[in-house]
Amino acid sequence: MQSKISVQNLSLTYSDGVESLHEINVEVIANAVNVFFGPAGGGKSSLLRAFNRLNDLADVRHLSGEIWFNGKNILEPDTDVIELRRKIGMVFSRPVPLPLTLWENVAYGLLLMGEKRKNRLDEAVEKALRLAALWDEVKDRLNDPASAISGGQQQRLCLARVLALEPEVILLDEPTSALDPVSTAKIEYSLLELKEQYTIVLVPHNVQQAARVADYAAFFLQGRLVEYGIGKQLFVSPKVKETEDYVTGRFG
Repeated sequence: MQSKISVQNLSLTYSDGVESLHEINVEVIANAVNVFFGPAGGGKSSLLRAFNRLNDLADVRHLSGEIWFNGKNILEPDTDVIELRRKIGMVFSRPVPLPLTLWENVAYGLLLMGEKRKNRLDEAVEKALRLAALWDEVKDRLNDPASAISGGQQQRLCLARVLALEPEVILLDEPTSALDPVSTAKIEYSLLELKEQYTIVLVPHNVQQAARVADYAAFFLQGRLVEYGIGKQLFVSPKVKETEDYVTGRFG
């Protein structure tokens, strides 16, 4: 297994004095679904946002440690944050389509980067929508407003918007929390396909989802990494009591 992102001694405290992450050491494995799970307030989303420097937009009092990606500590001040966010894309819990057409939503990032060739944009839009398992449902509606499709389709549209930029890593923060079971299944199936080409980091909606999709899993509790390992092993026979209690539903 090859590490795509390496987190070393990462600690993060917000301005309210809450230590969201405490000396986290964890590896994100390439071409795999890496799941960060645990009860609310455990630091999972803070770690996800650290991977593409979205915490820069938050009121952070203290940040220390290192996050290595492609041979560089991305927490260094000279990091090109815009380029970093292109390589490490983020899909949030609730779909936020732009007030544009479906085609424009997917092509948006490429247009911002200066791509003007219509054939190149059309190819990129189709490829991204196919990867997000949405093409067959919307291929005849590309000029419709994004608001006209269902919530589950909007979430896959947001995923396609990230994929159009051809990132190396895709971060997903509870991407199915607002979706019905059918839409959730489509997203999960997409992840299994996408990991062939991309590295996936997922904060799941619940333990059941974590167990279904995790190649590697990390259990977080109150800002600390409690246990990390191969997904199937961790959910079947966790080594730490807190992990076992959470996985078996004794708390959380």
